[in-house]
Amino acid sequence: MRTVLASVLAVAAAGVFAAPAATQPPRPDDAKPIGVVPKDNVKMDASTKKAVDKALRYLADRQEADGSWGNTAITSFVLLAFMSNGHMPNQGDHGKAVAKCVRYLCSCARDDGYVVGPRGGNMYCHGMATLALTQVYGTTGDEDVKKVTKRAIELIIKTQNNEGGWRYDPAPTGADISVTIMQVMALRGAKDAGIHVPDKVTDDAIKYVNKCFDRRTGGYRYQPYSAGAGYARTAAGVCVLQLCGKYDADDIRAAVEYMEKVSDDRGHYWYGHYYAAHALNQVGGKVWEDYYKRMRDSLLRSQQGNGEWRDGREGAYGPNYQTAIAVLILSVPTHYLPIYQK
Repeated sequence: MRTVLASVLAVAAAGVFAAPAATQPPRPDDAKPIGVVPKDNVKMDASTKKAVDKALRYLADRQEADGSWGNTAITSFVLLAFMSNGHMPNQGDHGKAVAKCVRYLCSCARDDGYVVGPRGGNMYCHGMATLALTQVYGTTGDEDVKKVTKRAIELIIKTQNNEGGWRYDPAPTGADISVTIMQVMALRGAKDAGIHVPDKVTDDAIKYVNKCFDRRTGGYRYQPYSAGAGYARTAAGVCVLQLCGKYDADDIRAAVEYMEKVSDDRGHYWYGHYYAAHALNQVGGKVWEDYYKRMRDSLLRSQQGNGEWRDGREGAYGPNYQTAIAVLILSVPTHYLPIYQK
């Protein structure tokens, strides 16, 4: 995952209108993902809520004057962290910070829909920002946000390459699983929010993701013919397939077994667990319960006194990024955001 720091002068305004949260389509009756239980037995306990509240106060204090926390990708992770705990634009204890962040992301959209800001970025930044905006629109019905989001989705559609994937440039050239998965997440968020996405676009994208599956190990490779599977890519692959309703039990079972064997990926620790938490929550059952307890205990032990998470794993992206992802992992049981609902 590559990111390019970008900051902008906030210029766009985004009004907020309350609307019912979007929901995902029901799971097909014949789908049998492994380990699913009728009810999610994992809840946020008091200690976890306290840690999350402390982290959100830390992030609120770190917001830049323009409404950002770094580039559009990191800013979007932070925005989702607030929203996953019920803080919406101008609603909740951090409502003003969230509204300011939404205005910032909208101001980063170029005329062609590319949401990276005037100092540049890449399709990973764009995909993450678009996903965040779909969640804002899906939970608020804000028409100004919808306009920006529709243009951002149109750019994703136009830049899909002939393999069905995307890479870092906003052009239909190369593809890799990391950037592709982020675009698929954004497309799914748009569909949930009622924004049209042609079925062929998502179908071709899933075909590309499936090409990256390594049947020898059960994991997912960076590209179809690259060497070696990885934990982060495998977690992302399972997450997207579940969210898109592709419940191929054999592939998912093999991928989950691979994840349990490998445990994590130090080179992409936070990125990997961002996806793993949501992937395994979709899988459900003991797999999810054991994972959440292990991550919760680890994260509560490693949180700093000021509320942040900061370590050498993916340290280049800084504590805003790490703290936001820690909050997102801990907050999965809240199911506030449409994209992460079962």
